[in-house]
Amino acid sequence: MAAGAPRIFVSHLSGIAVFDPAGDQVGRVRDLVVMLRVGRKPPRVLGLVVELTTRRRIFLPMTRVTGIESGQVITTGVLNVRRFEQRPTERLVFGELLDRRVTLTETGEEVTVLDLSVQQLPARRDWEIDKVFVRKGRKGGAFRRNKGETLTVEWSGVSGFSVEEQGQGAENLLATFEQLRPADLANVLHHLSAKRRAEVAAALDDDRLADVLEELPEDDQIEILGKLKEERAADVLEAMDPDDAADLLGELPEADKERLLSLMQPEDAADMRRLMAYEEHTAGGLMTTEPIVLRPDATVADALARIRNPDLSPAHAAQVYVCRPPEETPTGKYLGTVHFQRLLRDPPYTLVGSILDDDLQPLEPDAALPVVAGFFAAYDMVAAPVVDDSGALLGAVTVDDVLDHMLPDDWRETEYHLDETTGTTGEVGADGA
Repeated sequence: MAAGAPRIFVSHLSGIAVFDPAGDQVGRVRDLVVMLRVGRKPPRVLGLVVELTTRRRIFLPMTRVTGIESGQVITTGVLNVRRFEQRPTERLVFGELLDRRVTLTETGEEVTVLDLSVQQLPARRDWEIDKVFVRKGRKGGAFRRNKGETLTVEWSGVSGFSVEEQGQGAENLLATFEQLRPADLANVLHHLSAKRRAEVAAALDDDRLADVLEELPEDDQIEILGKLKEERAADVLEAMDPDDAADLLGELPEADKERLLSLMQPEDAADMRRLMAYEEHTAGGLMTTEPIVLRPDATVADALARIRNPDLSPAHAAQVYVCRPPEETPTGKYLGTVHFQRLLRDPPYTLVGSILDDDLQPLEPDAALPVVAGFFAAYDMVAAPVVDDSGALLGAVTVDDVLDHMLPDDWRETEYHLDETTGTTGEVGADGA
């Protein structure tokens, strides 16, 4: 749903069909999964419980929902078919929030929740509950036609839903730090006790935990991954950038590594194995296998649509790579690169094949880290293609991965981090001083 579109009441989502991009139905919506927050902050919608045609119920993250309209849900087509398991910090809208007795904060009157509305936040892929449809008087079912005045109020206009401030559960810690960037949340996790670190990691959704793991020291990554259920650990690895996930898998004992790879989607596992075949401090070991790849007959409009993806990091969105089909790495012949600044200067109908930057030689997969760093410094690049001897695009290296491998092992503990009490940044040493 585009930003600014009308809100959707959850009663209208019950049982509606879920389709992939090709128009094939994959299942039906059976519930919504939300995470309550401290105080009166609206709950965040994490995803949908979808019942497949096989009757299995799975979890569909909202980040994989591209549209909700005309009584249907459209997905990216990427589904994890493992059976849905509710986590301690999650609440089911139909199963737990509807038909619930809550209190109007303005009058103190008890009312029954009949419906809730959800809305997508502007310029983001996050969704949250914003309105509550309630009935005054005696308790009635969520969709029953009982007597009594009905009204729609803001989420903050009722009490009886949210996590209590004085609690000490992981929910409260998550609510306190929910606005932190992954690197700052990683710093918080690093300084928690092992028990609290495991509790918070278990409560984070897969995408958020994946982002945080990428910013943690190696020992913390291994510790957290080892305390997750194996199926969930595989899900989190799939959500990580392929190069970071491959680095983490490479540090695990062989038996654990193979067990996790066997639980991953075959295409993700294949990417991991391909990356682990390269030495860590080479272009092949540093690269991601998921750059933006376009055919030469794609237009500037197509390219701009791809780099607008909010899930892409700035470095990944800085340029697109033009190749002959297939369009997934390892691709057909690499033809050249188009930088986003060039995309902004040319008309939308221009073919990317006509505006290629093909002057620079791409990196070879066995190029050592100093060679890669020198390439970035010499040509002021933020990302660079990695191409094999046959001319096929294998992936792309980004400047953040180069810096990560060039800095000292303890740089995360000696550089600037967010002050957890004041919200400001400051330099801290390894001893915390």
